[in-house]
Amino acid sequence: MTQAKQTSSTRFQVPKGTRDFYPADMNWRRHLESAWRAASIRHGFDEIEGPMFETLDLYKVKSGEGIVSELFAFEDRGGRQLALRPEFTPTLARMVVAKAASLSKPIKWFSIPTHFRAERPQRGRLREFLQWNVDFIGDDSPHSDAEVLGVAIDLLADLGLTREIVRVRLSHREAISKLLLNLGLSERQLIPAFTLLDKRDKITPEEFQQQARAIGLNEDTVRQFDDLAHTNVSAERDWDHIATLFATDSSSKSCDDDEDHALAELKAIHRAVNEAGLAPWCDFDLGIVRGLAYYTGMVFEIHESTGKERAVAGGGRYDRLIESFGGPPLPACGFGMGDVVLSLVLEDHHLKPDPEDLRPTPELFIINATDGDESAQLIPGLLNQMRHAGIHTRRSYKTTRNLGKLLKEAGNQGARYAAVIGREFTERKIIVLKDMDSGIQVEIEPDQLAKAVLQRLGRFGERGLEL
Repeated sequence: MTQAKQTSSTRFQVPKGTRDFYPADMNWRRHLESAWRAASIRHGFDEIEGPMFETLDLYKVKSGEGIVSELFAFEDRGGRQLALRPEFTPTLARMVVAKAASLSKPIKWFSIPTHFRAERPQRGRLREFLQWNVDFIGDDSPHSDAEVLGVAIDLLADLGLTREIVRVRLSHREAISKLLLNLGLSERQLIPAFTLLDKRDKITPEEFQQQARAIGLNEDTVRQFDDLAHTNVSAERDWDHIATLFATDSSSKSCDDDEDHALAELKAIHRAVNEAGLAPWCDFDLGIVRGLAYYTGMVFEIHESTGKERAVAGGGRYDRLIESFGGPPLPACGFGMGDVVLSLVLEDHHLKPDPEDLRPTPELFIINATDGDESAQLIPGLLNQMRHAGIHTRRSYKTTRNLGKLLKEAGNQGARYAAVIGREFTERKIIVLKDMDSGIQVEIEPDQLAKAVLQRLGRFGERGLEL
């Protein structure tokens, strides 16, 4: 039997890259979801959800055929090609397109779905994870960009993170394209250049320069490309240096109309961030491009300041995505924040609460300190009455008359009150209600217990109960 148990335990393990959530883990998960939800609602976003799997073609529309190798794809019994969702944006786009004509604009939605990615698990990256998605659709002003940033920053502050611990790194996708073209890159070189910029923090400076040469850049352009990747302009700094980067060549200080427009958008975002009071959290970092091709304007990532972890969150403006799914032209911006890296950052800075502090604690704990049948028969009815009254109630399952041990159990559960069925009930059919904090006790008739507890909780009148 022992060998059979060992074999079974070895064979059936949690799949690689996934997690079991025991009660303590669920306490943290629900706490984080509640924080995400509260921040979203406080900023005027409505919650949505979609299916856990979609047609495979939906993901190909956004990311191309290459996305298939990164998905958990399968064929259903009807021969349809489906995939577990690796992200929520395609579902969001499909939902907007389906009701675009009837939806009030702007559309402000958020979601907290589970995602799946068929990739190699590593620190900060799992195959199954939760992600908070926030999207603002139908407004192309930089103020909507700032509003999206504000939700993320508000959440980080709620969890105890400060601008010294995490930084929002802002850039502009089309502006970077123009800057790269000004350096002499061709249109064909832009995508590999974006890819290289996107991973600059994960490789050494020597590797960065070597890969820049592999793209086809000459020594002078490699040097300028490296300078661009490390251009970080604070919210307080003058923009003259960035303006020079928009010059059509290294000797010119003038910009053509398109470049002026891109620079103007970058400055407009800078102003909106300042006006929203978010500037102390933000750095304008021209090396941030985001790897996904559908971004069109502002892009950002949130990083732990030491660079120890992967990005906590990332997003930007994707003005042409809804249209690519068959919908009307609708500007949009948004971000995603996963639970894995965020939890690691909070742990690293000792800001993740103790699971015990997050545990739902009972308002009432029923104790039977007698061995009589009548006492035992009373408990099921009492539990039903308390729960019907909306009182979070638990009971002891221990078979002991040791009142001290039973009260200790109630205390370990974090109970606010204990209802003791003891000697008083045996003699006079009375229950003792004990305040676990003050130790004050009162005697209550069983049919008055719910009323007495609700009065002390300041919640009398709930669920139709009256004095």
